[in-house]
Amino acid sequence: MLAGAFAAFIGTFAHRMGASADIPYGLALAFLLIILSTWCARARLGAVGLALHLITSSATAWGLALATTSGNALIVAGFQGDMPFFSQHAGYIWLYGIVLVQVVMLVLPARWFTIPPRDTTPQA
Repeated sequence: MLAGAFAAFIGTFAHRMGASADIPYGLALAFLLIILSTWCARARLGAVGLALHLITSSATAWGLALATTSGNALIVAGFQGDMPFFSQHAGYIWLYGIVLVQVVMLVLPARWFTIPPRDTTPQA
């Protein structure tokens, strides 16, 4: 659960990097972090671990989106005017994508999330 909250927290701060130049490398890094964290949650605890990860990560991202202080928002969405595509939509892509990516990972085959046991035989 802590890994999900941490990944969403870091991803929320990273998702807008490059958006103003229409090169969303921050969004790609944020989703990579969520994918890796979700993979670890499912590999360790199965579908229940992924569900707990989904709940905490999406609650963290959406909580940060809704918590604004003095008009400063961490996740900006909905612009008017002539702006690059990712400047306008990176916030929406992040908030809905964090849920979508984890739901897709929930329906993937379980064998993709197995960690092979360590070989503990002594080496001669």
